[in-house]
Amino acid sequence: MKMRELGRTGIKVSPYCLGTMMLGQAGNADRDDCARIVHRALDAGINFVDTADVYSGSESEEILGAALKGRRDDVVLATKVNGSMGDDPNRGGSSRRWITTAVEDSLRRLGTDRIDLYQVHHPDPSTDIEETLSALTDLVRAGKVRAIGSSNLPVSEIVEAQWVADRRGLQRFRTEQPTYSVLNRGIEREILPTCRRYGMGVLVWSPLASGMLTGRYRKGQERPRNPRMHWVSRHLTDERKLDAVEQLIPLAREAGLSLTHLAMAFTIAHPGVTSAIIGPRTAEQLEDILAGAGTVLDDEVLDAIDRIVEPGTDLGPIDVSYTPPEITRTELRRRPAGERVAA
Repeated sequence: MKMRELGRTGIKVSPYCLGTMMLGQAGNADRDDCARIVHRALDAGINFVDTADVYSGSESEEILGAALKGRRDDVVLATKVNGSMGDDPNRGGSSRRWITTAVEDSLRRLGTDRIDLYQVHHPDPSTDIEETLSALTDLVRAGKVRAIGSSNLPVSEIVEAQWVADRRGLQRFRTEQPTYSVLNRGIEREILPTCRRYGMGVLVWSPLASGMLTGRYRKGQERPRNPRMHWVSRHLTDERKLDAVEQLIPLAREAGLSLTHLAMAFTIAHPGVTSAIIGPRTAEQLEDILAGAGTVLDDEVLDAIDRIVEPGTDLGPIDVSYTPPEITRTELRRRPAGERVAA
């Protein structure tokens, strides 16, 4: 595969990044099969692999660590911290206390002495960003982490993190990991331009919109039963998205492409996107995605996609996307009853 610059880190990565959320009990429980998926991706030229401590209750990191034995030096290895790892409220979040513990756990499970890209998985409103960046800076200086990144940050927090790093002499986030697909284009409006301004690499998750852009989920048809996908049930039945899929399928057919290949090619065509994270559960799914790696969409097809889903538009959130507390907590959206009167 052709390599791309990961922001201004000097690191070169493939336009496809192997995501490992489906490796382990949450997806594919066959560890040998998972190892074969990893090896096939590397053999195909993918050198970028992304995981997280919370995937399959940390099993994903263990599977990946075992699969990378003997090949670790050929891989740009990324993992994440922040998700809850137990009932103890301090086993999660972005505090120094947790980060310094979590990184050692990830290093052990991955069977390595360094992480190439260590990312904060979600915003943590309860922790000062200076606290987080300070802890991550120490890990970089100790050689345990090569570069740091963020994931799912709103644009205001991306800017704040860059500002704090500059004024406090701390390591700054070198990458951002947002969701992006034909159906979820909201990051085109502010996040992608902001990341380009700061020289940040962008690795996007769910380029196939959790399976909606494979053509398996159609309007008026019963949704395929998959207990592993219960957490995206609302997303998969969103009428606006299903309407768009029905328009995209004939567009892909006219271009001589599968919907999957059209969707992947669209995602990596954006100049602000460094790499798109693919998350195959089976070897067959991986082979299907790899078969479209050479797809190039011409301007006519991209213009047609723009007419179906307007640039900078999210047709609807993916269920697992981060939602800020200002939206989820009613007390942050409503004044006390006695203060709502205007006169």
